[in-house]
Amino acid sequence: MGGFFGAVSKRDVVMDVFFGVDYHSHLGTRRAGMIVLDHEDGYQRQIHSIENTPFRTKFEDDIVRFHGTSAIGCISDADPQPLLVRSHLGTFAITTIGAINNAEALVEEYFEDHDAQFMALSSGAVNSTELVAALINQKDDLVAGIQYAQSKIDGSLTLLIMTEDGDIIAARDFMGRLPVLVGADDDGHCVAFESFAYHKLGYHDEYELGPAEIVRLAPDAVEVLSPARDEMKMCAFMWVYYGYPNSNYEGVNVEVMRYRNGAIMARDEAARGACPEVDFVAGVPDSGIPHAIGYSTESKMPFGRPFIKYTPTWPRSFMPANQDLRNKIANMKQVPVPELIRDKKLLFVDDSIVRGTQLRETVNFLYDSGAAEVHMRSACPPIMYSCKYLSFSSSKSDMDLIARRVVDQLEGEEGVAHLSEYADARTERGQCLLKTICEDMGFDSLSYQSLQGMIEAIGIDPEKICTYCWDGRE
Repeated sequence: MGGFFGAVSKRDVVMDVFFGVDYHSHLGTRRAGMIVLDHEDGYQRQIHSIENTPFRTKFEDDIVRFHGTSAIGCISDADPQPLLVRSHLGTFAITTIGAINNAEALVEEYFEDHDAQFMALSSGAVNSTELVAALINQKDDLVAGIQYAQSKIDGSLTLLIMTEDGDIIAARDFMGRLPVLVGADDDGHCVAFESFAYHKLGYHDEYELGPAEIVRLAPDAVEVLSPARDEMKMCAFMWVYYGYPNSNYEGVNVEVMRYRNGAIMARDEAARGACPEVDFVAGVPDSGIPHAIGYSTESKMPFGRPFIKYTPTWPRSFMPANQDLRNKIANMKQVPVPELIRDKKLLFVDDSIVRGTQLRETVNFLYDSGAAEVHMRSACPPIMYSCKYLSFSSSKSDMDLIARRVVDQLEGEEGVAHLSEYADARTERGQCLLKTICEDMGFDSLSYQSLQGMIEAIGIDPEKICTYCWDGRE
């Protein structure tokens, strides 16, 4: 996916944006970039690969020479950015987060109407941020251009633009699928996905953009350029998995939601007599841990950490393109506490079960370490559809998802008509899904959080939450 951070102030903001972007490193692993504007010396820009080296290490030398009172930066799992663009709208820097499912169609449509070209990536594809800039430039002002780009894109688009006068324009996706929050201090304003990032830098909460809202940030003002719309589909995964524990979206703290989510799972399992007696409830590190704490507290079964994830030197396990290498790194990071595993009955809560590949490795690791039983719980429902709105994973097909593979194994194409039943553990098909995955993965039992339970844990209007990857509803 990705994240961004920008700041405009009466003082130099390079260090603020350096640390602010770094605090979004959990949202992306491929590339990062910064553009800084000094009104006398102009723009300074750098983009680095962060696949094998953390953001801070890559940019430490750059920040020594960067200086300016306006800056934007990003962490990206997609194309190199931010970009610097010169057009009839002026010279501006732009960074985007989202997904463009119809990129090729938009490029071809652009060629039909313009004698123009795009810089091609090695794959021949066009940089998504460059494509967005081209769409914006078809209109007479930036606001109209942003709205036009959002209307043309099948997917989602959230962005920052830094204008040549140093102001920052922030635009939240048309359906508000990702958060955009504004902070303020005595000298200026900043904008970020994660509110904790600017809290650590001395900014306080100032404003949260609504769906489709566009605002201009100056040192002494936040100006609404286009108002928010009422309809919203905020991504539920930001609370369940992607968001950092300290952050708040729509007034709901991520960590608190996860405690509540785990407690609701335990409550509902107890009501149907499905809670096994175990020695420890544990979370699959890191994001599964708070869900497990909630489950443990509600079930009154002790919380433990039978294995610890060693992260000081190992990169994130899904970074390498090779699946075998990802699995090897995931295994190397799992350091057991034998005294909490050997001959113990364990219940693990993970934030989600997507492909299941690494989870199978984890279960084998636990049994090899002497576990008597391993029960698995997922903090969200079975994922039935690949996300079409945000680039959450490298999955190219629904068949990459373990739940869909099992449905196909059980019923073939006919199963697609019954996905809602397979996602519901109360149905015969739902029980078949659980039984098959248990047998395949080696769990002693398996249960998923219900869609209703997850929505209850988030605690905002259900109509304002995107649940597409679970129920396929637009």
